[in-house]
Order: sequence, then structure tokens, then C-alpha cells
Amino acid sequence: MTGVPTFAVPASFLGVARHGREAAFVIAGIPLDIGTTNRAGARDGPAAIRRASRMLVDGAHPRARFEPATLDLADSGDFSLVLGDIPGSLAKIEAQAEGVRHLLALGGEHGITLPLLRALARRRGGPLALVQFDAHVDTWPDNFGQSFAHGSVFYHAIEEGLVAPARMVQVGIRSPVQPEVMDWTIGRGVTVISAEDVHETGPERVAAQISAVIGDAPAYLSFDIDALDPAFAPGTGTPEIGGLASWQAQAILRRLAGLAFVGADVVEVAPAYDVAEITALAAATIAWEYLALAGASPRGE
Repeated sequence: MTGVPTFAVPASFLGVARHGREAAFVIAGIPLDIGTTNRAGARDGPAAIRRASRMLVDGAHPRARFEPATLDLADSGDFSLVLGDIPGSLAKIEAQAEGVRHLLALGGEHGITLPLLRALARRRGGPLALVQFDAHVDTWPDNFGQSFAHGSVFYHAIEEGLVAPARMVQVGIRSPVQPEVMDWTIGRGVTVISAEDVHETGPERVAAQISAVIGDAPAYLSFDIDALDPAFAPGTGTPEIGGLASWQAQAILRRLAGLAFVGADVVEVAPAYDVAEITALAAATIAWEYLALAGASPRGE
């Protein structure tokens, strides 16, 4: 217990008092949403996720059996952006991510993942494995003429050699997609696990498949909240029916404890469309689950 009621917990993630970027694990908000293709508003996601995280400070994680808030953890506040400029903002995000030992970013739209992968792949000297929870493949070459919109992030990540597609898994995919885009994605070696696959096979088998693909490679987790069904996450810009239930996503993540995660983001929370904070709470809980995974792993860095 924190000693104070949850409504009085400070406004940082999990109420952590430490700030700056020198901690073993650093939280940063990245309120970018100018590359969205449907409903905007993810710029308000970091603040909403931080507020909802107050629900997670009154006890230990039930599986990891420690409190993620007690890690060497800091909330560095929000990264700065270049107003109205996607390439400029991506460059600025990349520069601010440099030197952070282990970053957990709160979006913001999914476009923030590209500069974070650029910084991390350069620091680690090669491509990363990737676990992506999402309703969308996000491998479109461009979105309505904008090559760096939120639906193109993993097209660029693959083309730039930031991720190794043979060690990349997409979980929860179910949106409309042009056959040539899906064929390109699978043809590059990406493992695509649809939402229907998750429903039919269950979290344990999905987690085993993810672990088999990722192996012992340094891995990045990118969790788009629209991987969840709109019943569990209405507050997002591009909702798709038929998605994962909150418990399914949580159960899969808890079974990935053996992976060597080196960074993560949780993106696409748009609070204006939320109901009773359920989307923000889901996102905060995913981030909390990630910290429990990374903090408990002897290979987490």
C-alpha cells in the first residue's frame, strides 16, 4: 500500500516521485497524433494513462510478486515535439530517446514507435525482435499520401532494418487490409496471429508461438490499444470489432516472462472517446504488466 488513497496518488505513472532519464526504467509520454487517419486525440493519451495508473499502486503484482513501482523507475514527463511536423517530430523523439537505458513510452499515436526503434536499434547495434499487439498490420507504404502516418510505422521499420521480420510477431490483426499489403508483410517473414486465432487457440498457445518466434533475441513490445475489442477499449482512434478481451492480452503477456525485452510502448489511447476510463486503465495495466515482466527478467535491460 502507498499509505494514501489512490485518488491522492501523484499524477506521474504509478505515482513515482523520481524524475529524469537516468533510472534503469524510464517512463515518457509522447503526445504525437498528427499522423492519425481516423479519430484524432491520442495526444491526450499519456496524461490519461498516468491518471488511470493510480489503480495499480496498492499491492504487488499477483504473479511477479513485487510492486513494479518499486523498481529503479522514473517518469521523465513528456517528450517535446515539432508542432504540425511529422518528420521533424520523429527526429526530435529519436534524439530524446538516445541514451535512455530502458524506455517505456506512453503514446500518442503508433507513429512514435518508428523513432524509438531507430534509437534503440542503433544503440544495440542491429535489428530487434518485435512483439506487436494491434488490430492493424501497420505495414502500408503510405497512408493517403503521407508516408509517415501511423499505419506505415512497421513498413519503415522493416525497410530500414530496425526489426528482423523473421523475429516479428503481430497479435490481434483483424482490420480490412489490401491483399498486397498483407502479402508483403507475410512475404517478408512476419508471423501474423489474428484475433480469431487468439480466440480459437487461447493465450497459452499464442504465448508459446510468440516465444518460439522471438527466441533469445533482444525484443521490443509495441502495444496498440486497438488490439483490444472496442468493448474493452472504446477510447481509441481506429477501433475494430472482434478484438482481444483485456484478460486475453494480459494472459498472453504474463506468459512471455522468458523473453529479453529491452523497450516498449503503449499507444493510441484517445481519452475523448473513452468510457469510465476503461481504455486508459487497460493501457496503464499493460504498461504495469510490462514492467513486471522486464523487472523480473534477469535479461531485462
